[in-house]
Parts: sequence; C-alpha cells; structure tokens
Amino acid sequence: MALTLYDTAHGISLRLLDIKDAQAYLELIELTRIPYQAVEPIRENDFYTLEAQTRRIEDRVRAADEGTGYQFGIFTIKDDLLIGQVSLNNVVLGVANYADMGYFIHPDYQGGGRMTAAVKLAVAYGFRALKLNRVQAAVLPSNQGSKRVLEKNGFQPEGIARKYLKINGVYQDHQIYAVLAEDLGDELQR
Repeated sequence: MALTLYDTAHGISLRLLDIKDAQAYLELIELTRIPYQAVEPIRENDFYTLEAQTRRIEDRVRAADEGTGYQFGIFTIKDDLLIGQVSLNNVVLGVANYADMGYFIHPDYQGGGRMTAAVKLAVAYGFRALKLNRVQAAVLPSNQGSKRVLEKNGFQPEGIARKYLKINGVYQDHQIYAVLAEDLGDELQR
C-alpha cells in the first residue's frame, strides 16, 4: 500500500515503513536506544540487528495489508531522512473501531512541533481512512513531553492502567489517553 501524508509547515511526511527502510530504521532505533532507555522495554541485543528489524517491518507490512496495524515512518521532506515513527496498532474494527497509538522521534528532532504534527496526521488517517471511533495511547505519568503531544492533538486523560507495561525492566503504571472522532469534529474536515 503506497501512502504518504504531508505536513509541509513542519517539514515532515509520514509513509508506511517498507523493507527498503530496514537499515535506516535500525540506525534510528540504535541512535535512540540510550536516550529512550527509561521509557522503553528492555530488548535483547539481537533486536538491534538488520535481520530482526527486517522481520519486524515485514510483520508490520503484513498487518497493514490485513488492516490490523500501520507503522508510519516520520521523514524529513527536505532530504527524506527517517527521524521517527508513529503507529496505529491493534486496530479493531466492527463494534469497537479503535486503535492503540505509539510514537517516538529522534531526540535531535524534538521540539518545533514535528511529533505533534506526525501524531495529528496519523490520527486523521485513522479517523478518515479507517473510520475509527477512538485512538488511545498509554504514557508513563512522568513523560511530560509525550503527554503534551497527545493533549495538543485533543487526547484526554482517562485514568491510570496499573502496571500496564514492562518498561526498563519493571512493570509500570501508565496514563491512558484517548481521542474520539467526535472530539475533533470540524478539524477532520480540514
């Protein structure tokens, strides 16, 4: 599925990651491994191999083909550099119509609204193209930057999921945020 979404004001585009992006994605996660250690699961060393990331992207391509998940790379428009990722995971259609969102951006590209813009594009895709009713995200309560990204995109805090994910080797509570299509209303028409 060829799909590219643009936010020219912030100089970024989103497109579904493909096998040809495996090396760039591996380099990105290696570069962010230490800076994001406190907010990420502990991964075995073999996770940081080209083979593992190729398999992971193949799985994500298959999920997009099946309509169950979409892993977008965040690229600079100027030089097509992969600087982050935003994904709609665990897509459930039918009576639920929701997805879980995850995202990260290289620390050198934080600030300037790029991550907020990428989340906005992915949420709009979820509501417009997939006809979702809800997009939700789980954030460590101490992660103020991530919470700001969500709040700027209309997400609202809903509560704490106790010991929700094993982060940096320890099960930790997460703040659950969600946005509904009806929360954005006219914004989705732009």
